[in-house]
Amino acid sequence: MISALNKLGDGTLELTITIPWTRISETYKESLSHLAEKIAVKGFRKGKAPSKIVEEKIGKQEIFEETLKEILPKIYLEAVKEHQIQPIVNPQISVNSLEENKDWQIKAITCELPKAELGDYKGEIKKALNTEKIWVPGKDQKTPEENESQKLEKIFKTLIQTVKISIPTILLEDEINRMLSRLIDQTAKLGLTVEQYLASVNKTTEQIKKEYQTQAEKTLKLELILSTIADEEKIQVNDDEIQKMIEAIPDQKTKESFQIPEQKVYLKQLLRKRHVIDNLAKL
Repeated sequence: MISALNKLGDGTLELTITIPWTRISETYKESLSHLAEKIAVKGFRKGKAPSKIVEEKIGKQEIFEETLKEILPKIYLEAVKEHQIQPIVNPQISVNSLEENKDWQIKAITCELPKAELGDYKGEIKKALNTEKIWVPGKDQKTPEENESQKLEKIFKTLIQTVKISIPTILLEDEINRMLSRLIDQTAKLGLTVEQYLASVNKTTEQIKKEYQTQAEKTLKLELILSTIADEEKIQVNDDEIQKMIEAIPDQKTKESFQIPEQKVYLKQLLRKRHVIDNLAKL
C-alpha cells in the first residue's frame, strides 16, 4: 500500500491511497469464497458450487464492490497509522480507479481536532464585560436572569470574534447533517414531511441549510474554544462531581442510563465546559 497525505488550508486532510493488485486479488478470492457460501447455484448444494461458476453468476463488479468493502477499513487504518494522524470524523471515501489487474486508488477525506489560537481572550472578555458595568441614567434595570444571560452571550460572542480557529469543511458538513437528521426526526413526530414543515414556516431547503451552516459553525467554534481553554487551564472533573450530577436527575430510567461509561464521558465534558464558563463569567 502506498499513501500520500495532503493538508488543506482549513485543516481538512486528504489521504490518497494506492492498493497493489496483488493484495486486491487475495481479498477478491476471500470475498468470492464468502459469497459462495451464501449463494444457491442450481445443481449444487448451497456453498458447494465451484468458484468460477459462482463468479459468473454474481458478476465481477459485485465481487469487486464486496472486495472494496472488505479491504477499505484495513488500508485506511494503515494509512492513518503511517501518517500518525488522529481523525475525529468518519472519512468521506471516493474511488479514483477500480479496474481488474490494476492497482486501485481511493481518496479518503477526514480531519483532526482543530486547534484554537486563544491569544489574549481573557483581556478581550474583560473589556467586553466592563462596558456592561457602565450605568447610563434612565436606562431600564434588568433582572438578574437577563443580566446573566446577556453576560454569557457577550462572553461567547467575544470568544468567537477574537479566538483564531478554522473549522474543516468535513467537520462542518458532519454537524449540518446531524442537524438535518434531527429536523427530519422532529417533523416526523409531528406527522409532517420536511417539505411540509418548511412550507409552514415559509422557508426553502436552501435557506434552512444556510441557517444551519451559520449555526453549526458558531456551535463548533464555541465548543472547540471552550475545550481548548479547559485544557490550557487544566480544568479537571472528578468522579464524585459526575455522580452528584447523575443523582440529581429526577427520572430513575434516565438516571440509570447515565451510569454507562459513554454517558459519563459526556457528563464529564459537560461539567468541564460549565467550569470554564463559570470562570470566564468571573473575569
